[in-house]
Amino acid sequence: MPPLEIASGALPAAATPPDSRETARAYAKVFWRLVPFLMLCYVIAYLDRVNVGFAKLQMSQDLGFSETVFGLGAGVFFIGYFLFEVPSNLLMHRLGARIWIARIMITWGILSGMFMFVETPTGFYILRFLLGLAEAGFYPGVILYLTYWYPAHRRAKIIALFMSAIPVAGIFGNPLSGWIMEAFHGTHGLQGWQWMFLIEAIPALLIGIVTVMYLDNGISSAKWLTTDEKTLLTREIELDQKQTGTQQHSLRAVFSDPRVWWMCLIYFAFVAGQYGLTFWMPTLIKSTGVTGALNIGLLSAIPFLCAIVVMNLLGHSADKRRERRWHLIVPALAGAVGFTAAASFADNTVVSLICLSLAAAGVLTCAPLFWSLPTAFLSGTAAAAGIAIVNSVGNLAGFASPYMIGYLKDVTSSTASGMYVLAGVLVIGAIAVWFTPAKLVNR
Repeated sequence: MPPLEIASGALPAAATPPDSRETARAYAKVFWRLVPFLMLCYVIAYLDRVNVGFAKLQMSQDLGFSETVFGLGAGVFFIGYFLFEVPSNLLMHRLGARIWIARIMITWGILSGMFMFVETPTGFYILRFLLGLAEAGFYPGVILYLTYWYPAHRRAKIIALFMSAIPVAGIFGNPLSGWIMEAFHGTHGLQGWQWMFLIEAIPALLIGIVTVMYLDNGISSAKWLTTDEKTLLTREIELDQKQTGTQQHSLRAVFSDPRVWWMCLIYFAFVAGQYGLTFWMPTLIKSTGVTGALNIGLLSAIPFLCAIVVMNLLGHSADKRRERRWHLIVPALAGAVGFTAAASFADNTVVSLICLSLAAAGVLTCAPLFWSLPTAFLSGTAAAAGIAIVNSVGNLAGFASPYMIGYLKDVTSSTASGMYVLAGVLVIGAIAVWFTPAKLVNR
């Protein structure tokens, strides 16, 4: 394995001169070629990851699953995700994004469709674990892939746009899931949730095949760029890496860097809020008295609409001001307030939706803006391991959060206690960001 690079310290960033016409044109071409396609891939990925939250509205009753069983099944996805994420990112760095991202999408599409055959908790757990194993590496792989094209001072806005796929998946996916479950229920002897898993698995297979023909591994292999554009973009990446101050280190050095583990703590807190919201949103809205899967799906799109606006506004602001910490602290605290208020007004649909919208805007904004922190001091091949480590450890919260809420709901017959815990975790994350040195990440 070649040695990994890790930054020994971040240098203060010099002011970036205004883009020349050539630079602006080159980055516009990169944006329109890559970002919409990667967003589409992530919409499909996220929908197939969290549609189990909608399936629960029928699935738990049909199969006799308790809240704890569902929470454990939703969360065990992240155990498989955790185990294979670092190897997956290192393999992508060696084999190239085109083949590896296509492989990820095709395998998770097959497994997602197989959920229609689930009959027992054991089968549910096994398929969720395998789905996590299959999808591991997609998200951190894309974050790594974007570092091949964009220097640090451009990434927050681009990553925020890419991660707009999460609320987009909620805006369109939740009503779609609700409609499929109602419209196809009982067709050919299958339940609505079975049809939902089958239909929503098909796009992953199709786009996975398209990826092989569409995606380029990096700037040098992009035939749609001119030679001058390739030179310009490569020079920006090289200058960015020099500012980072890279040195050669082993893989062990990446694992032993305390800054990487500090990033894991912060990301764990934000992921706990993100998946606590996305997995349990349909249940939270149903508990306010809303009936019908389609109605629940339409109402659950509202918080995601709020999130997509806020996350892109703050992503643009963070890049413009070269400020990272307060752009994370404020939405994290807003998410904590939203969860606390939603738990306190759980019997009022309108107030609960307002509070969930605040929570969604907060926690979903934290995720894309967070990645401007570790990518400010990780570069080169160190980013392949470092990003995967942070994402895999942080995503263990995706296991802990749904399971914790399900367990507390079984014990207390209410989701309020789980929401209070999530609020506390977000506050811890905000404090950890505050303790992160500004000179390390404000680039």
